[in-house]
Amino acid sequence: MNNKSKTIMNIKVLVGNLISWLIGFAILAIGAVNIFWGNDPGFGAFLLLLALIYFPPVTAILKSRFGFSIRLGVKILLALFIVWAALGVGELFDKIDMMMKDLKHLI
Repeated sequence: MNNKSKTIMNIKVLVGNLISWLIGFAILAIGAVNIFWGNDPGFGAFLLLLALIYFPPVTAILKSRFGFSIRLGVKILLALFIVWAALGVGELFDKIDMMMKDLKHLI
């Protein structure tokens, strides 16, 4: 492999890790909102656990300790399902409004 292809591979890995971190934090935030301002803290806790699979260090631990990692396609489908469940069924925007009202009273 030449230097140009190594650089391209490094950029792809960097972008993939960045996207994975962002999705993981977004799902963590959705889970926290559901725990503290939702009517289903169990769903929120479940989302917190699912968010862990998006963080690159957790992926590395799964790969080293158990010999497998969750495929990209599965992660994409799971993220789409989580967003659909949070926005549609979970009424995320209503919960965010409740959160903002509560936080406004604290300030």
